[in-house]
Amino acid sequence: MLNYQKGQITLPQYKLLLCSLYEIYKALEEELDRNASHPGVAPIYFPQELARLESLERDLEHFFGPDWRKKIITPAATQRYEQRLRKIGRENPMLLVAHAYTRYLGDLSGGQVLGKITQKSIGRNEGLSFFQFPGVTSPHRFKQLYRSRMNSIELTGEEREAVLEEAGSAFEFNIQVFDDLQKMLSFTTETVDQSQANVVNSPTAMFPSSPIMQFTMGMCVALVTVGMGIYAL
Repeated sequence: MLNYQKGQITLPQYKLLLCSLYEIYKALEEELDRNASHPGVAPIYFPQELARLESLERDLEHFFGPDWRKKIITPAATQRYEQRLRKIGRENPMLLVAHAYTRYLGDLSGGQVLGKITQKSIGRNEGLSFFQFPGVTSPHRFKQLYRSRMNSIELTGEEREAVLEEAGSAFEFNIQVFDDLQKMLSFTTETVDQSQANVVNSPTAMFPSSPIMQFTMGMCVALVTVGMGIYAL
């Protein structure tokens, strides 16, 4: 967190991260929408307050232009994460709660702070919609409501174990995505940034040394830990 506050994230790093977040949230939110009436999904279904897809689309259009969909680059780990979300959406929608909780509450918790830090770091006021939650007036109260709704989901012992295991999987998927982003950034910085003249300030700048990755991974660990505690009850 302290390293992130130094504002060390570069524009190419941020743009590459947005590409993966778009694919992840596209799968997550489409599956949540499709299973909105499922008893394991309905209590934590808050599209107006939490949906990130439209915000990510605006950010990507800002950075890559109107044909941004043709320029998205994502690593294999992001594709595996997307496939997992599609699979559980089809076969066991109840498990979506583990991914929704980990992602949404993590983004909501650090959204305003990270948005300001990213704005200062990349020197831009636009392209930061992802960090904004206009439908949530009080993040603290909303998180309390979300956890309460999540705890209201009726689960058998076996189902609780399944959700617990899926929460661990959500964490692992995020770690794999960050690892693959590191590899991509070290080889494809020029490709990712081909539409603009911005380049990485240092040839050694990669995601593990990037504060945004350190903070996001730390947040993910914390959320999964909390989730495990809740579902172990």
